[in-house]
Amino acid sequence: MSVIRKQSILSTLVIYAGFAVGLLNTYLFTRQGLFTEEEFGLYNAFIAIATLLAAAGNLGAPYFIYKFYPYYRDHLRTDKNDQLTVSILLGALGCVAAILVGFYIEPIVIKKYATNAPQLVNYYHWTFLLGAGLLLFTILEAWNWQQQRAATSHFLKEAGWRLFILLLIGCFAAGIIPSYDVFIKLFAFSFPLIAIALLLILLYRKQAPLAKPFSHVSHRLRRSATRYTSYTYFGTLIFTIAQVFDTILIASVVSNAMTKVALYSLAQNMASLVQVPQRGVVAAAIAPLSAAWKQKDMTTIAKIYQRSSINQLIVGAGLLVLLLINYKDAVATFHLKPTYLQAFSILVLLGMTKLIDMGTGVNSQIIITSPKWRFEFTSGLVLLAVMLPLSYWLTKKEGIIGTALAQLISIGCYNLFRLFFLWKQFDLQPFSLKSLYTIALAAGGWTFCHFLFQEWSGWTALMTQSLTFMLVYAAGIYLLQLTPDAKELLAALRKKSANP
Repeated sequence: MSVIRKQSILSTLVIYAGFAVGLLNTYLFTRQGLFTEEEFGLYNAFIAIATLLAAAGNLGAPYFIYKFYPYYRDHLRTDKNDQLTVSILLGALGCVAAILVGFYIEPIVIKKYATNAPQLVNYYHWTFLLGAGLLLFTILEAWNWQQQRAATSHFLKEAGWRLFILLLIGCFAAGIIPSYDVFIKLFAFSFPLIAIALLLILLYRKQAPLAKPFSHVSHRLRRSATRYTSYTYFGTLIFTIAQVFDTILIASVVSNAMTKVALYSLAQNMASLVQVPQRGVVAAAIAPLSAAWKQKDMTTIAKIYQRSSINQLIVGAGLLVLLLINYKDAVATFHLKPTYLQAFSILVLLGMTKLIDMGTGVNSQIIITSPKWRFEFTSGLVLLAVMLPLSYWLTKKEGIIGTALAQLISIGCYNLFRLFFLWKQFDLQPFSLKSLYTIALAAGGWTFCHFLFQEWSGWTALMTQSLTFMLVYAAGIYLLQLTPDAKELLAALRKKSANP
């Protein structure tokens, strides 16, 4: 667990550094006088479409690496390992196929979006470049995680990518980039750039064996790997569709679509802060889970499952409360456009959605590395069957509030289904009374700060209520002993300070 904790903490710190830059970018996109709501909406629609293209084109390559890397590592020398070569070839084939489909459906895209989101139609082809770069990065990231160097790819994806966006925004503000047209086209190169950077880093470390002939391991595993990647590919593609469907749906059916996408995207970006710890935990847990399933070590799997749940719940609940108590003061204090105050209710719903997903631990990673990996596909079908009609109906009926509500209901049902499966199949479940104590502590801290500082405003309110909540929350975590990692981490820090 110490390796997972160390990698999780390092990755989480790197991700938070990236999100700090991302918050600055979001501020610059939403403050008065630089970008319009429509331009911010188009930027986020670009990301949603690129994410879908990358998921459609990877053909399961990242999950092939997650599941089968231990077999290649144990039976081949590093310089003979052909798994990365196979994965990139698989991704390249899928990328070409996805782009061809994108061209084929272009008339449908024009028909659906020309009225509500004409800006998206104008730049449709540029999303292909952004998506291809993300696809390559996703495969290289999966490989990098298996080298136990997750922080590197997290830095590039979370910090490096956002720093590039910040550079573009700075050049746009200074007039070096003369128009938004040039800005959005340069933005399309952002994911390809970080993918190339990660590839160069792996080559420099001699951790990227490429252009290797197919090995006896690949021949031996080809049937089982094909079955596995097929199921996990369709399962995760379904989940990705569910993740980006809300943004794409809003652009299609809501009037003044790009402005509504901007409001929804701001709440979505803020809610993503809640989920930051999950990224670090997932990256660090994949390799140990793969090895534990190979060795049939259920004790280790259960321990990872339970600790990932409580640790993510603690951090996620605390972050969500901080966002909620500060949101309205932050919009006024940082001089964002008053329109963005309308995003508060969406933030509440999306924040709760992220918290549910985090509190259920690394259930997805346990499933895709287990002998029952086919269930990833089944659970994805359940999610899609609930989310697509519910999102369409609620969005048509209630607008973007309905979209966020559909997300909460769908992700809740999805995770409940997976929890029940892991409990019935493997007698695994992530919860304890400490999970309830964590929710109660966060709710109590929010109530305390809300009534104590409700008449305050500006920087005074932002600083005072944040510090007060963090002190109350941290004290509660320590006194209630909500996670063993808290004491272990403190002990490690004391030991390190005593023996520098």
